[in-house]
Amino acid sequence: MRCLITGGSGFIGSHLSEILLERGYQVTIVDDMSSGRHSNIEELVNSKKVSFVEGTVTDEALMDRLISDSDVVFHLAAAVGVEMIMKDPVHCIETNIFGTQSVLKIAAKYSTKVLIASTSEIYGKGEKVPFSEEDDRVLGPTTKARWSYATSKAVDEFLGLAYHNQFGLPVVLFRLFNTVGPRQTGRYGMVVPRFVEKAVKGEPLQVYGDGEQTRCFCDVRDTVRAIVALSELDEAVGQVYNIGGTNEISILDLAKKVIALVHGEEANASDYIKFVPYDEAYESGFEDMRRRVPDTKKIKNAINWEPQISLEGTLRSVMEHGSLS
Repeated sequence: MRCLITGGSGFIGSHLSEILLERGYQVTIVDDMSSGRHSNIEELVNSKKVSFVEGTVTDEALMDRLISDSDVVFHLAAAVGVEMIMKDPVHCIETNIFGTQSVLKIAAKYSTKVLIASTSEIYGKGEKVPFSEEDDRVLGPTTKARWSYATSKAVDEFLGLAYHNQFGLPVVLFRLFNTVGPRQTGRYGMVVPRFVEKAVKGEPLQVYGDGEQTRCFCDVRDTVRAIVALSELDEAVGQVYNIGGTNEISILDLAKKVIALVHGEEANASDYIKFVPYDEAYESGFEDMRRRVPDTKKIKNAINWEPQISLEGTLRSVMEHGSLS
């Protein structure tokens, strides 16, 4: 089986490349290296079954060549992270929408299966917890750039489902909830590597707002297991699935857990925590989701999947691997 992974040198893409290689796939990685790292795939590209192409998914001539030689496409390439969204919204919107459009248009030409990575941001400010795949979405106004990412990924989902319904293209959509683990960079504000890096350096961990906002973290190694299983399930075509952990933790408690792992249980967490107002961290009037909890019944029923790696196990792996700025 030949697969193409867009954004394959990134955090999730590199882990996905590894598991697919282990399962006997011929893997091609395409990445423009705007956020990916050569070090993530350095060992992989030494394999005769892995090839790397530096390029962008909006290069239709390149994508035509790569997709025509693939049995399945895992479309992970995207502009991600709240900091990137706030600093460069035009790049974020254009990369996400035009990149997905390019992949789908060419995949339709060859009837190639496509799996599209979406996000829990889709649910916006919805207060019905946990979030299930058919829930209504509640977003802030267009004057808040923070919601442009959720909107761009919603367009990706609409496009994917439209190509499936109108042209019969086999498309599967999955929404990721706070995927974390080794190789994740803190460069774009991702909270786990950011906390680990600060704790290891003995610097204050910056907790935005009051820290009582909650998230459910899922280890990337559990995440990619789910993605591969969905790709091999015929019944998943035309469907949307949440992928995420279900153990809810506040960002403040996450900070305390990282501090305890790095400095010991006896450490006084308040000595290592600095609260930063959202207005200072991002922009005036920034809106955050207070809770982000996935309903994972659909994916469990489909592929009998649930996370296996604990948050503490993930944090230890991040610490051992070394956080990336």
